[in-house]
Amino acid sequence: MEKYSSYENLSKTEVAGKDYHIRKRCGNSGIVLMAPHGGGIEPGTTEIAEAIAGNRHSFYTFSGIKPEGNTDLHITSQNFNEPEGGHMAQASYTVVTIHGCRETDKMTFMGGRDNALVQKITFELIRARFNTKKSRRFPGINARNICNRSRRGMGAQLELSMGLRRDMFEKTTRIHRKKTTRAFHCFVRAVQAALADYEPSDQRRPPELSQIKSITMSHLPDPGSGG
Repeated sequence: MEKYSSYENLSKTEVAGKDYHIRKRCGNSGIVLMAPHGGGIEPGTTEIAEAIAGNRHSFYTFSGIKPEGNTDLHITSQNFNEPEGGHMAQASYTVVTIHGCRETDKMTFMGGRDNALVQKITFELIRARFNTKKSRRFPGINARNICNRSRRGMGAQLELSMGLRRDMFEKTTRIHRKKTTRAFHCFVRAVQAALADYEPSDQRRPPELSQIKSITMSHLPDPGSGG
């Protein structure tokens, strides 16, 4: 069972800048890459989401930065209601969330309500020789799931196994996540290719995202995303 059922409950006990770190920036594509369980909560997800976003797409991460016990900061995707992240999702054309699961096989579990986007990402990952599958454990189809809170009520959820994430970094500890591998860059390029083929036209692009300033909620330098 989750320790916290909402951000409101979490923020009463945990301290921004000490226990967790929120960081975001805006791109101009209308697409948001989110790591709602970043840093030490699901190690590697912040780095992957940020790399995919690049300078083109918007980016958001809620990162656990405790010395230990970061999994206590995990709020389920359908209950994730941190205000800044929620606003970014709602202002976007679509959302892609990056998550991590414990499976040891090198696998990406595909989910979300945006079937067209999920299919495009799946195609590019398979073409780059990554394994993908759908799983009843990670369907990502609940309308309250943060990946589905875009303006259109749909998005994509990517659950990367621990086996795959270990293949992307020297190690999954905070300091060693700074050293990425060929698998990391191939994965990032594959998802970017799918998104490039999916970006909304200027006529459909939500104007609100361009008005959201890039900020670091804790007002501290990025501590390396925790864990």
